[in-house]
Amino acid sequence: MKLTPFHLAIPVKEITTTRAFYRDTLGCKEGRSSDHWVDFDFFGHQLVIHVTEEAQKAAINAVDGKAVPVPHFGVVLEWDIFHAFAKAVKEKGIKFIIEPYIRFEGLPGEQATMFFQDPSGNSLEFKSFKDFDQIFAS
Repeated sequence: MKLTPFHLAIPVKEITTTRAFYRDTLGCKEGRSSDHWVDFDFFGHQLVIHVTEEAQKAAINAVDGKAVPVPHFGVVLEWDIFHAFAKAVKEKGIKFIIEPYIRFEGLPGEQATMFFQDPSGNSLEFKSFKDFDQIFAS
Protein backbone atom coordinates (compact mmCIF):
# COMPACT_ATOMS: atom_id res chain seq x y z
CA MET A 1 0.00 0.00 0.00
CA LYS A 2 1.28 3.45 -0.88
CA LEU A 3 1.74 5.62 2.20
CA THR A 4 -0.22 8.86 1.90
CA PRO A 5 -0.27 11.94 4.16
CA PHE A 6 -2.59 11.96 7.15
CA HIS A 7 -4.88 14.85 8.05
CA LEU A 8 -5.18 15.82 11.70
CA ALA A 9 -7.14 18.72 13.19
CA ILE A 10 -6.34 19.65 16.79
CA PRO A 11 -7.80 22.14 19.28
CA VAL A 12 -5.68 25.08 20.41
CA LYS A 13 -6.35 27.66 23.11
CA GLU A 14 -4.82 30.60 21.29
CA ILE A 15 -3.78 30.99 17.66
CA THR A 16 -0.88 33.47 17.68
CA THR A 17 1.67 31.65 19.86
CA THR A 18 0.59 28.19 18.68
CA ARG A 19 0.88 29.30 15.03
CA ALA A 20 4.38 30.67 15.71
CA PHE A 21 5.37 27.42 17.46
CA TYR A 22 4.49 25.19 14.49
CA ARG A 23 5.80 27.64 11.89
CA ASP A 24 8.91 29.05 13.54
CA THR A 25 9.96 26.54 16.21
CA LEU A 26 9.14 23.32 14.33
CA GLY A 27 9.67 24.75 10.83
CA CYS A 28 6.29 23.75 9.39
CA LYS A 29 5.24 25.61 6.24
CA GLU A 30 1.95 27.44 6.68
CA GLY A 31 -0.89 26.88 4.20
CA ARG A 32 -4.42 28.25 4.20
CA SER A 33 -5.69 30.07 7.28
CA SER A 34 -8.35 32.26 8.81
CA ASP A 35 -8.62 34.08 12.13
CA HIS A 36 -9.52 30.80 13.92
CA TRP A 37 -7.67 28.01 12.06
CA VAL A 38 -4.35 27.40 10.24
CA ASP A 39 -3.19 24.57 7.93
CA PHE A 40 0.43 23.40 8.22
CA ASP A 41 2.66 21.06 6.25
CA PHE A 42 3.62 18.91 9.23
CA PHE A 43 6.54 16.87 7.87
CA GLY A 44 4.54 16.06 4.72
CA HIS A 45 1.20 15.66 6.51
CA GLN A 46 -1.69 18.09 6.88
CA LEU A 47 -2.07 19.46 10.40
CA VAL A 48 -4.78 22.00 11.15
CA ILE A 49 -4.95 23.98 14.38
CA HIS A 50 -8.44 25.16 15.36
CA VAL A 51 -9.09 27.67 18.14
CA THR A 52 -11.58 26.22 20.61
CA GLU A 53 -12.50 26.75 24.22
CA GLU A 54 -12.90 22.99 24.75
CA ALA A 55 -9.99 21.61 26.74
CA GLN A 56 -8.64 18.21 25.84
CA LYS A 57 -8.44 15.73 28.71
CA ALA A 58 -4.98 14.29 29.14
CA ALA A 59 -3.90 11.05 30.77
CA ILE A 60 -0.58 9.32 31.42
CA ASN A 61 0.39 5.81 30.33
CA ALA A 62 3.59 4.14 31.52
CA VAL A 63 5.81 3.01 28.62
CA ASP A 64 9.37 1.80 29.13
CA GLY A 65 9.37 3.33 32.61
CA LYS A 66 8.36 6.80 31.37
CA ALA A 67 5.11 8.74 31.86
CA VAL A 68 3.80 9.05 28.29
CA PRO A 69 1.05 11.66 27.74
CA VAL A 70 -2.13 10.48 26.05
CA PRO A 71 -3.36 11.68 23.64
CA HIS A 72 -0.31 12.60 21.59
CA PHE A 73 0.67 12.68 17.93
CA GLY A 74 3.80 13.08 15.84
CA VAL A 75 5.84 11.55 13.08
CA VAL A 76 8.52 8.92 12.55
CA LEU A 77 11.64 10.57 11.16
CA GLU A 78 14.72 9.09 9.56
CA TRP A 79 17.44 8.37 12.15
CA ASP A 80 19.81 11.22 11.25
CA ILE A 81 16.93 13.68 10.77
CA PHE A 82 15.51 12.77 14.19
CA HIS A 83 18.81 13.51 15.92
CA ALA A 84 19.33 16.80 14.04
CA PHE A 85 15.74 17.80 14.84
CA ALA A 86 16.18 16.88 18.53
CA LYS A 87 19.29 19.07 18.68
CA ALA A 88 17.49 21.95 16.93
CA VAL A 89 14.46 21.94 19.24
CA LYS A 90 16.74 21.70 22.31
CA GLU A 91 18.60 24.77 21.04
CA LYS A 92 15.25 26.58 20.69
CA GLY A 93 14.55 26.00 24.38
CA ILE A 94 11.81 23.38 24.07
CA LYS A 95 10.81 22.02 27.48
CA PHE A 96 10.62 18.24 27.11
CA ILE A 97 8.07 15.97 28.76
CA ILE A 98 10.46 13.13 27.90
CA GLU A 99 13.97 14.08 26.78
CA PRO A 100 15.29 12.39 23.61
CA TYR A 101 16.46 8.86 24.43
CA ILE A 102 16.55 5.29 23.08
CA ARG A 103 13.45 3.30 24.10
CA PHE A 104 13.33 -0.52 24.20
CA GLU A 105 17.10 -0.62 23.75
CA GLY A 106 18.25 -4.00 22.48
CA LEU A 107 14.65 -5.22 22.08
CA PRO A 108 12.28 -5.51 19.11
CA GLY A 109 11.02 -2.04 18.22
CA GLU A 110 14.10 -0.22 19.54
CA GLN A 111 13.58 3.47 18.79
CA ALA A 112 14.71 7.00 19.50
CA THR A 113 11.89 9.11 20.93
CA MET A 114 11.10 12.45 22.56
CA PHE A 115 7.95 14.19 23.81
CA PHE A 116 7.05 17.85 24.27
CA GLN A 117 3.96 20.07 24.12
CA ASP A 118 2.85 22.93 21.93
CA PRO A 119 1.80 26.21 23.63
CA SER A 120 -1.81 24.96 23.82
CA GLY A 121 -0.84 21.78 25.71
CA ASN A 122 -1.08 19.30 22.81
CA SER A 123 1.53 16.57 23.32
CA LEU A 124 3.79 15.61 20.42
CA GLU A 125 6.07 12.61 20.00
CA PHE A 126 8.82 12.38 17.44
CA LYS A 127 10.53 9.05 16.99
CA SER A 128 12.89 7.13 14.73
CA PHE A 129 14.04 3.60 14.07
CA LYS A 130 17.46 2.61 12.78
CA ASP A 131 15.58 -0.24 11.09
CA PHE A 132 12.18 0.88 9.78
CA ASP A 133 11.18 -2.80 9.58
CA GLN A 134 10.97 -2.61 13.38
CA ILE A 135 8.14 -0.02 13.42
CA PHE A 136 5.47 -2.69 13.96
CA ALA A 137 7.72 -5.28 15.65
CA SER A 138 6.14 -7.25 18.48
